[in-house]
Formats: sequence, C-alpha cells, structure tokens
Amino acid sequence: MNVYDFQVKNNKGELVSLSKYSGKVLLIVNTATKCGLTPQYEALEALYQKFQTEGLEILDFPCNQFLAQAPGSDEKIEEFCTLNYNTTFPRFTKVNVNGKDADPLFVWLKEQAPQDLADEEAKSFEKKIKVIKPFAKPGDIKWNFGKFLIDKNGNVKARYSPAYKPEQLEKDIQELLQL
Repeated sequence: MNVYDFQVKNNKGELVSLSKYSGKVLLIVNTATKCGLTPQYEALEALYQKFQTEGLEILDFPCNQFLAQAPGSDEKIEEFCTLNYNTTFPRFTKVNVNGKDADPLFVWLKEQAPQDLADEEAKSFEKKIKVIKPFAKPGDIKWNFGKFLIDKNGNVKARYSPAYKPEQLEKDIQELLQL
C-alpha cells in the first residue's frame, strides 16, 4: 500500500485519487487558518513556487480539531488562503486527523511515520501545546501544520513537527526530487 491507493475529496467536494500525483514528491500538511502557525502558508507557497516545476506537490488538508482553528466552510478557507497568502497548491476538504473519525489517509500516514522530526524550537512548541491539548495517544498528530513528506513512489519518507518550519524541509525535498 502507498499514498496512491487513497481517494480524498478536494475543497469542491470532488473525489480525487492520489494516484493523480504518481511520480511526484508530495508534502501533505494538515492546516488551519486561525492558528499561530498559519503564517507557515507563506513558506509552504514559497517551497511550492520553487519546486513545483521539478515535481513537488503540496496537498493542504484543513483540520478543525485543534481548538477549532480552522473554522468556516471549504470555500471560506480557500478564500482566506488565496487572499492572505496567495496559495496556489491544491487544497482539500476539511478532515479529522486524529480519533475515531480520522480520515483514512491520515490514519495510514501516522502508521507509516508515528514520530515527528523536530528541532529544539519545535520541541519547545510541543511542550506548550501539550498543556493546552494533551495528545490522546502516541502517534497522534500534535497540532496544525503537521507535515508528511512522500517520495515519488508514494512512500512516507519523513514526518515533521507542526512547528518545524517549512523552509527547513528544502534539503529533504531536493534529495527526493533528485532520485
């Protein structure tokens, strides 16, 4: 099984097979529009602009599970991201990433990479948010902007902490693009 075996709904409600992205490097991110990490959209778009022509796709999955920081409809989220951050990467319908109603894609992603890579800043952030919202179980996504890096064959190569800055992923993305 790999990421291409999944179907998800885009933000217009249309079913999309992730096999559409076969042969590309993917960065799958659970996002929110009212979070302290929301400015990461700017860095994500910069990565997308830099590497899209080489085969990078960023897949944005809004999630309202963390203090309801992704309020509004899929249309309102699209409008916010486009107007405030000029994002051009694909956005999908709002999903749950943890718990009994977690989207199957995120259940699989967490199974493939149960632990985040994190630098000291990200670890500090995780200590703060654990006080606000304890993680239900090991492997759960800790907050908005958890990131999964997928190779061209559809396999999870790395999982990054929500506070791990997107620009820090550049080297890892380049390595996968060159394979």
